[in-house]
Amino acid sequence: MRIEDLDPDRSHVEHEAGQLADLQAIGVDWDGPAVRQSEHPDLYADALERLDVYPCFCTRAEIREAASAPHGPLPEGAYPGTCRTLTGEQRAERERAGRPPALRVRSDDPAIDDFVVRRNDGAFAYNLAVVVYDAHQGVEQVVRGADLEETTPRQIWLGRQLGLPIPVYTHVPLVLGPDGARLAKRHGAVTLGDRDETPEQVRGLLAASVGLAEPGETPSMDELLERFDPNRLPTEPWTLGLDGP
Repeated sequence: MRIEDLDPDRSHVEHEAGQLADLQAIGVDWDGPAVRQSEHPDLYADALERLDVYPCFCTRAEIREAASAPHGPLPEGAYPGTCRTLTGEQRAERERAGRPPALRVRSDDPAIDDFVVRRNDGAFAYNLAVVVYDAHQGVEQVVRGADLEETTPRQIWLGRQLGLPIPVYTHVPLVLGPDGARLAKRHGAVTLGDRDETPEQVRGLLAASVGLAEPGETPSMDELLERFDPNRLPTEPWTLGLDGP
């Protein structure tokens, strides 16, 4: 179990405790104590020293408004390279304006933009931390939501730059809210305490969402482990409120 708590503004101990308690209540367990990404800044700092990075003073609005991309065709929202070739004088001018820079890695791949590896508040970015910590933990397989699929090429590229082993990545469909958007806090209940069902019923609902149980069934974790087959997993998103309670 890994707590990805790099963002100090969004990571709170009380939320962490509640999430772990909810997982235990529905029967999910894990090996050893939970580990935290925030406890290993030395790993990320060492990786950063081995990368070709440059300061970026752009705001999100400025990136959206940029009209050209020196790299050539890039995915929507990719960084256009605005600060890549700033002169020392131009950088000094921006620093005098009081705008703290992020650090971007300089990509040599036309399909990978220069993405942020350290934020302008000094926090290490997700794409750097997750790659480095996966390698630190010896992670060989990563199964995650389809919303993170667009970040995978960046992480594979970064792992290769750092000489790290590359995991096998698999992306699975999301759970959606009734409005068709990714299920989030805005849709309402987010903890077991907010739901009317028992933990066993919630477990059954989750199992049904991935094809491991019939609607209304409440199988045990041992039964679910026996039934698990990657070939049974759905290939389309599951909508809470339409496909189930």
